Amino acid sequence: MTSTVTTRPAVSVTGLRKTFGDKIVLDGIDLTVTEGTVFALLGPNGAGKTTMVRILATLLPPDGGTITVAGHDPASDPDGVRAAIGLTGQFAAVDKLLTVRENLRLMADLHRLGRAEGARRVAGLIERFDLGESAAKPVSLLSGGQQRRLDLAMTLVGDPRLIFLDEPTTGLDPRSRHAMWQIVRELVAEGVTVFLTTQYLDEADELADRIAVLDHGRIVVEGTADELKRRIPGGHLLLRFADPATLDAAAFALGAVQRDDNALTLQVPSDGDVTSLQVVLGTLERAGAKPDHLTIHTPDLDDVFFAFTGAPATTHEVAEETR
Repeated sequence: MTSTVTTRPAVSVTGLRKTFGDKIVLDGIDLTVTEGTVFALLGPNGAGKTTMVRILATLLPPDGGTITVAGHDPASDPDGVRAAIGLTGQFAAVDKLLTVRENLRLMADLHRLGRAEGARRVAGLIERFDLGESAAKPVSLLSGGQQRRLDLAMTLVGDPRLIFLDEPTTGLDPRSRHAMWQIVRELVAEGVTVFLTTQYLDEADELADRIAVLDHGRIVVEGTADELKRRIPGGHLLLRFADPATLDAAAFALGAVQRDDNALTLQVPSDGDVTSLQVVLGTLERAGAKPDHLTIHTPDLDDVFFAFTGAPATTHEVAEETR
């Protein structure tokens, strides 16, 4: 007899609602986050991303809906949720007067790990996050990237299986962002679930197994990065030719294409797959109209974001989002 292994969702949300005064911030949200994956929530400022994270992390009560986080109901069992999760917010929650080691030790004490286990956990995190040379320095002397690494290390002191990362790389330089990405990949490889909010579309593309776009309090689209990109039209080949005669021959051979005589280019609709590329190049070869240069453009998450989100948030919406 074959046994079936079932995996409970790390986060399950149905009909989640939240308002601030007469402003609807979350308007009937449904989503599921599978254990051991990265789920990215995208959206413009004021869309409700931080509000959702605060609700899921028990920092803010919802106005309606059903929520399960790490198998616990935040309303009836907030301590169960808090024991299972870690949260890294938009700003590093570290004491800048303490050293790196003292910050981590303080977190170990708050988790009641005991002296020996706390020291072992602190030493392991300092090594993992490449903070050894800075361990005895006050946090105020660390770079922004080092402070964010310390912030995430402090989140991991309690060994959470579900981590909320609320715009964790905002303001970091490219090297520091990539270092954070690698840490996230390593955590997921160990079975940790990551709920990520970000405005960096390349970050979601790099890390997320599934992506949801939140706009004006609603999930407007959800899927894998590839699924979302396929929903956006506009993929094309851009062909550039050496002279007007070759451009004429290519345009005649390909038929209805977008032509730019000044740039000597043709834009040919295409989804960018190998078969369609071979068809175009074969047609041009038979016509004796070989292009000098070819560029393939396929829709990216920028196209998805702009296609599915509305107007930029107003100042009022941003204020509500950060409450």
